Amino acid sequence: MQVETLKITVLGSGTSTGIPVIGCRCPVCLSDHPYNQRTRCSALLSYGKYNILIDTSTDLRQQVLREDIRHIDAVFYTHCHADHVHGIDDLRGFNIRSKIPIPLYGSKQTLATIRNNFSYIFNHSEPVSYIPRLELRPMSQAIELFGLKMIPIPMQHGHIQAFGYRCGPIAYLTDCNAIPPSSLELLQGLELLILDGLRFTPHNTHFNIPQAIEMAQKINAKQTLLTHLSHEVDHSIHDRELPVGINLAHDGQYFNFPAESIK
Repeated sequence: MQVETLKITVLGSGTSTGIPVIGCRCPVCLSDHPYNQRTRCSALLSYGKYNILIDTSTDLRQQVLREDIRHIDAVFYTHCHADHVHGIDDLRGFNIRSKIPIPLYGSKQTLATIRNNFSYIFNHSEPVSYIPRLELRPMSQAIELFGLKMIPIPMQHGHIQAFGYRCGPIAYLTDCNAIPPSSLELLQGLELLILDGLRFTPHNTHFNIPQAIEMAQKINAKQTLLTHLSHEVDHSIHDRELPVGINLAHDGQYFNFPAESIK
């Protein structure tokens, strides 16, 4: 069957707490605006019959059920923080259907931490039970997968290095507070940039929204979405205050790109 589009879906647009924040009574956490209801940050690339997940967020099960995702063919990890990894056990549901392991891609350091933190999955000396079947595949440069080129984009997230990813006209850059010049060179000519923009006040490991706007204007994608949003950010107020071409992401948002834009 001829492939016609590359689709990206924002599965989660929220920061590590999710929104509403447990116990919080601020206006955003009490809001009934659907775009202020934010699960933890992740995304899905769909191309033909293949689904590529970016991060296994803490809310993976909820996101998969909401979007009716029937299979996952690979996972790419940005880094090893809990909100981007701790949904990993829910991958086992896909193994039951497919009967094959799911490959996990990411930096050597990220995958080593995942192996250590989830040893019950990867320690094959233990009795096999109802656990995910996963294969760790460290990467440091672009790879070809399912007809797509996945390019890792090294970034700083506080004191650790995280990966963003570029796939054709799309770049997904969550959890960062600095992007080196060598990575900016990999981000030319984008149709869509999804970029970390945590909140308005400063943070030591994330771009705040003024910094994210400055970076977005430097990268100059046709459309930019800010993600990993905290409860300082009210979609109903702040989205319309952003510069032209920059918007706030929301859960379930998706974009389709024609096949000819992928190469």
